[in-house]
Amino acid sequence: MSLAPVAPGRPLFWPPIVERLQALLPRAPVHIVGGAVRDAFLHRPLKDLDLAAPSDGRPLARRIANALRGAYYPLDAQRGVGRALIVWQDENITIDVAQYRGADLLADLTLRDFTVNAMAVSLGGDLQHIIDPLGGLDDLQARRLRMCTPEALADDPVRSLRAIRLSLTFGLLIEPATRQAVRAAAPHLARCSAERIRDEFFAILSTARPAAGLAALQQLGLLAQVVPEAESLIGIAQPPPHRYDVWRHTLAVVERLAAIVRLLTAPSAAEAANAQLGLIAFALARYRVQLAEHLAAQWAGQHAHPALLALAALLHDSGKPESMRSGASHYPETPAFPQHEQIGAAIAERRAAALRLSNEEIARLETIVRHHMRPLWLYSGEPVSKRAVHRFWRDTDRAGIDICLLAMADYLATYGLALDTRDWVHYLEHIHRLLEGYFDRYDTEVAPPALVTGRDLLHHLRLEPGPLLGELLEKITEAQVEGHITNKEEALDWARRLLDARES
Repeated sequence: MSLAPVAPGRPLFWPPIVERLQALLPRAPVHIVGGAVRDAFLHRPLKDLDLAAPSDGRPLARRIANALRGAYYPLDAQRGVGRALIVWQDENITIDVAQYRGADLLADLTLRDFTVNAMAVSLGGDLQHIIDPLGGLDDLQARRLRMCTPEALADDPVRSLRAIRLSLTFGLLIEPATRQAVRAAAPHLARCSAERIRDEFFAILSTARPAAGLAALQQLGLLAQVVPEAESLIGIAQPPPHRYDVWRHTLAVVERLAAIVRLLTAPSAAEAANAQLGLIAFALARYRVQLAEHLAAQWAGQHAHPALLALAALLHDSGKPESMRSGASHYPETPAFPQHEQIGAAIAERRAAALRLSNEEIARLETIVRHHMRPLWLYSGEPVSKRAVHRFWRDTDRAGIDICLLAMADYLATYGLALDTRDWVHYLEHIHRLLEGYFDRYDTEVAPPALVTGRDLLHHLRLEPGPLLGELLEKITEAQVEGHITNKEEALDWARRLLDARES
């Protein structure tokens, strides 16, 4: 294995921050390592830089942070790792500086995960030459993912998840020995921190092909370690109009949902040319900006919102195995799944907690799964009522947006090629009406200005504090939404009539 730099056969693309670091550290024996070299070769944008040095990297990281007016964090005293967080040309960039993992640069590269991540470029030398002792360039060009050493995945089982992510992101085929090592490492994920597992898993869900990632995780025994509830979906038959078992249906929902997210955020030619997706674009054109902004949100730990939405899709039918019952008496062989959404919500809540998601993420995930059937239940072919729209958003809040997106993906996955275009158009009109209530009629249908307060009811109706007070206020709001009452006097009279009806 040689450390002699080689010309890669195509220019490496480096952002201006690298030239600034060259000027800042002209004589330091520092190398750019890892994914940054791979991405420079592939001409992909760089957001993070990993630097390796023969001694403690923390002083260098502090020097970079101070010179570029960024923030410095000592990450690992034992391994000599420091981090500089800087803003460069309106972009947030993370620069990690670490001491060699072994005695020298060769040892450092050899101890990395995959050969495509085990290349280096001398920061103080020629930025167009790569040090590639393990053949990462050849693997990139052959679209092959290969571990650096036979022990690479056994030493850190989380790398098995990373193998799936890299394969999806860069279109790499996992070579047989590495694939076998991935499968062997799966049972040992239990010894790794939930936070590291979660972050790699969310990175897989954030790729353009999350369904393919989930299928690969399941085939290699990884999904059973990360989301074991998903394994129980395999082989659970469903009645028409479903065509697949619950597992294959779930993968189809995740796939359709990812396509819908792309359609609303960064549509490709494939999405634009798809007739079913094109109808979504037409039906929801009015809310394109609001939906894109909603999907661009990030949760704690910089988790992308579409990844959380993909997890909701994975778990939306997780309650079906437990809830499965024989069907109606005239179709006893047909399975039914009463209250599967409630059971699934509890499962989703537990799994999210096990993955160490934030309280806000857990609440959003639970709400999406609990109410994912609501749009379909409200769909009758007739325009949904104002009261139903109000109740939907009252119970779901912003999660209702996610539920509408999931509902469209669920509908497409259920019918597949048998989808009737006219029915699909009507269903999209129904989804449009629900979103209209939130985006256009929030002050009249979702949360209109209160006509009375609880204090008003206590005073005028001589009530005692208790649950009845909340029930009356909600009934008044619903009457207001439907246009039956418009002022305080009418609201109080409405409440009196409700009380009289209860007592009669």
